[in-house]
Amino acid sequence: MPPISHSPDTALWLLTTPHTSYALRIDDTGAPCHLAWGARLTLAEAEALVTPAGQPASSFEGRPPVGEELPVDGGTRYGPPSLQVRHADGSRGFAWQPLGHQVLHPAPGSHELVLRFRDSLCPLHVSLHYLVRDDTDVIERRTVLRNAGDEPLELLRADSAAWTLPPLRDYRLSHVTGQWSAESQLRRDRLPYGETVLTSRRGVTSHHANPWVMLDAGDATEDRGQVWSAALAWSGSWRLTVQRTPDGRSGVTGGVGHEGTCVPLAPGEEFTTPAFAGLYAADGFGAASRAWHAYTRSHVMPHARETAPVLYNSWEATGFDVDEASQKALAERAAALGVELYVVDDGWFGARRSDRAGLGDWTPAPERFPAGLGPLADAVHRLGMRFGIWVEPEMVNPDSDLYRAHPDWVLHVPGRRRTELRNQLVLNFARDDVADWAHDWLTRLVADHGIDFLKWDMNRAFGEAGWPGLHDGNDRLWTRYVTNLYDVIDRLRADHPPLRIETCSGGGGRVDLGILARTDQAWVSDNTDAVDRLAIQHGFGQVYPPRAMSAWVTDVPHQLTGHSVPLRFRFHSAMSGLLGIGGDLTRWSEEELAEGAALVAEYKQVRHLVQHGGLYRLSEPLGDEPTVVQYLAPDAGELLVLAWQRGPRHGSPRIPVRLRGLTPGARYRDTRTGAVHHATHLTAYGLCPDLPAGDWTSTALHLVRLAPGE
Repeated sequence: MPPISHSPDTALWLLTTPHTSYALRIDDTGAPCHLAWGARLTLAEAEALVTPAGQPASSFEGRPPVGEELPVDGGTRYGPPSLQVRHADGSRGFAWQPLGHQVLHPAPGSHELVLRFRDSLCPLHVSLHYLVRDDTDVIERRTVLRNAGDEPLELLRADSAAWTLPPLRDYRLSHVTGQWSAESQLRRDRLPYGETVLTSRRGVTSHHANPWVMLDAGDATEDRGQVWSAALAWSGSWRLTVQRTPDGRSGVTGGVGHEGTCVPLAPGEEFTTPAFAGLYAADGFGAASRAWHAYTRSHVMPHARETAPVLYNSWEATGFDVDEASQKALAERAAALGVELYVVDDGWFGARRSDRAGLGDWTPAPERFPAGLGPLADAVHRLGMRFGIWVEPEMVNPDSDLYRAHPDWVLHVPGRRRTELRNQLVLNFARDDVADWAHDWLTRLVADHGIDFLKWDMNRAFGEAGWPGLHDGNDRLWTRYVTNLYDVIDRLRADHPPLRIETCSGGGGRVDLGILARTDQAWVSDNTDAVDRLAIQHGFGQVYPPRAMSAWVTDVPHQLTGHSVPLRFRFHSAMSGLLGIGGDLTRWSEEELAEGAALVAEYKQVRHLVQHGGLYRLSEPLGDEPTVVQYLAPDAGELLVLAWQRGPRHGSPRIPVRLRGLTPGARYRDTRTGAVHHATHLTAYGLCPDLPAGDWTSTALHLVRLAPGE
């Protein structure tokens, strides 16, 4: 089947991916309507699904609230609109008038359908974009809106897309919730009737929710059942509305903003929504996750094919007490462990001695770094490591030279108190002069000091989100802040192609497909407790790949939780993603340093599987049985199994874990013991992870497929 097919007789379009189909048509009113999303169809099979529109059951019903590609506010539509327009005269409404279509090929292996419309009365033009690729089942959708008239418009809601599910006997919603230090807590709940709204009103993606959903009939498991999912590529305020209608249908619409905000559209102005990508998987939540991971590595993250280095970060060792001599000494210890990237955290600049001052004054503190950061960077490079630093470009302390010079640069409402959180205020990145200032000092800093890596942080949400002096600025800042942020990062990376960036917002406050398109990894939580991280990482990995997930080994008892677990358990937890070390190495014993070095070396032998392989979740995190995950090479020739356990249950039988995806009939050798296992035994009968006795134990199993005859 071609990726994009069209039937003029039925006004039907069929999008075809490697394993799925998506069908839509233009109905008799000119509205784009959903037809099918699921298993692959031929064009003839899709056409057979077209049925005449039925009459509403009563005069109170109107058009079905689920089933249009972009439900609008207009006519007899009473569900949540994806597009809601306020015209210059104060009226609202939109009626579809088709203008034509295009089929584009923006890149090799990519195919894009563009359906063009306008309002039948007002000169608002709307283009629906559908992008499919030859190597993924993910479909990217976005909407482009253009004011072709002479009067301004307001987009009260301008979602990227609406996704419609087929009728199912029941619906279950999967998503994540949480808060600072407890992000990505996975929830799977029966979808209630009515509208369920997931949102961030904070100006950033947020720790409290994340802009993706999965829906199933309530019977899907890791390995079985149909799953429909969608993820929004946006790093500011967002809103997803999941709907379950009284007649048993379900759908989701999503895009930028939240209630009370709008997108102004001046004459001649155009607004392009972020992508809202969708995926159908026939084989459970695990298959959906692996498809999202492959898509993110191949088509979202800029350098995901690279092998990420083992990282050390100085924060927990030094806090704000940062100087050249102590950092050089710490770097030597890190290098001896096998670390490949050394990162200096907060405290290296201006008058920064606590979180109360200096933020915004991005020059190395002269009494701490008399010759700048160059000598430290050179020392780190001589030790064979890359050099990185922490920055927080979007924030300012009132006690700073920057704020004293530019108090108008922060988000504020004249006459109202400027609320400080963590003793800081938010710079208005929606202003071009602020964005240009940030780009200028960042590009100089990177060039002048030999910086290879930036940990880009953002440690508070918006407050008093005003933009005085600009007509409609209070509405414009919500989207322009994010697009200017993206532009600064894009320009910085163009200036310095070898530079790598980690997205951080007090931990996991800004993780989404939009920011991952311009960064290389994500700090998923400030909570580094190895036990808590298993649940956090479980939720993170539902959509985002281990290649994006930074994870540290830190000291015990843990500063947040008080947990004390063995060093090996902490390493195995952090080895689930991009291994980092954040403990105070000056306090590690010789035995701990030796064990740490051995575990770093062990990770380097298997990190290609973690970072580029397929993730299989073989059990739930920290249940009664061991928590087990598997990473499988693309050719199934090699795999890693990591397992953790709270402690043995007296008298309880050990339940074997069945591995996934192995080559039928092959044999696999344990690289540590030399033991040989038949794939049939491992997949059909399973194995019991070799967990040591005691509490908080863990293990790693590395298996390599034997060649025929070995």
